[in-house]
Amino acid sequence: MKLQLLCLALVFIAGETNAAKQGKNATIPALIVFGDSIMDTGNNNRLPTLLKCNFPPYGKDFPGGLATGRFSDGRVPSDLIAEKLGIAKSLPAFMNPNLKPQDLLKGVTFASGGTGYDPLTAKIMSVISVWDQLTYFKRYITTIKQHFGEKKAQDILDHSFFVVCSSSNDLAHTFMAQSHRYEPTSYANFLADSAVKFVRELHKLGAKKIGVFSAVPVGCVPLQRTVFGGMFTRGCVESLNNMAKQFNARLSPALASLDKELDGVILYINVYDTLFDMIQHPAQYGFEVADRGCCGRGSLAVSYMCNSMNPFTCSNSSAYIFWDSYHPTERAYQVIVDNLLDKYLSKLY
Repeated sequence: MKLQLLCLALVFIAGETNAAKQGKNATIPALIVFGDSIMDTGNNNRLPTLLKCNFPPYGKDFPGGLATGRFSDGRVPSDLIAEKLGIAKSLPAFMNPNLKPQDLLKGVTFASGGTGYDPLTAKIMSVISVWDQLTYFKRYITTIKQHFGEKKAQDILDHSFFVVCSSSNDLAHTFMAQSHRYEPTSYANFLADSAVKFVRELHKLGAKKIGVFSAVPVGCVPLQRTVFGGMFTRGCVESLNNMAKQFNARLSPALASLDKELDGVILYINVYDTLFDMIQHPAQYGFEVADRGCCGRGSLAVSYMCNSMNPFTCSNSSAYIFWDSYHPTERAYQVIVDNLLDKYLSKLY
């Protein structure tokens, strides 16, 4: 009798443990993403903008070798985070005309390459501003309600992970157009304050679990090194990196304060330090090249300059941190996601 009870207890414990493991992923039904080209999986494809990448060799390492509109050789963080959460291996772009209502249940990305927190950034590049992305998000929730009911929509709002990633285009490009109004520190502060405002608006729309990416060391991307890093040295551009660090210094405590003020979870996700360390010590992460991209000669090629007519594109993109002169490779993104997500995702459950 005691043996039978012991067996039953073990079966019960095993069942509870298995349910807990499954429940960990089940508590996050969808991934909803806002931001720029780091997270864009194809929203720019049908826009009247020069910032597109739905042509080879982009996507050469994506399943099927498809150029889907992701600014990389393969998948991007939107996809990798979704996989890490056990949701899906790739995340669809909301603007994909072939999306069906059922496809929306696991989440989407509204991100648009070339955008930023500064509304001027999206205007200059003719892409979707982060603020317009919120409008599309409202449409998304309305569609969920229409097809799957209020309860499902509320479940997505309460339990999904919402990711926001922007600022690179503002810092690297729009600041020059705004330099008559701002000096570097005040512009970085303006962007950080705009990011906090965005999070507040997203929370008002019902989002409860929000992660905001820090700025990256944008002064170390190959394009900036080529243009501003010195003709022979091509070093990282300290002025740009300092603006990124100022943005982060302003954003981090503001989000911590917001986390205490609002219900739910508001996370600051520090990407800067990991990517900077990868760039400074590529061999420690298994990379060979950190100062130029795989596509073309790797110093200036991006978007239409990175095309199948360019004979210099490398064959081993996994050896490079950068795919083109601005965007990391899938493997670099994977390293970043693996290094950071476990640390932050534990705070969502």
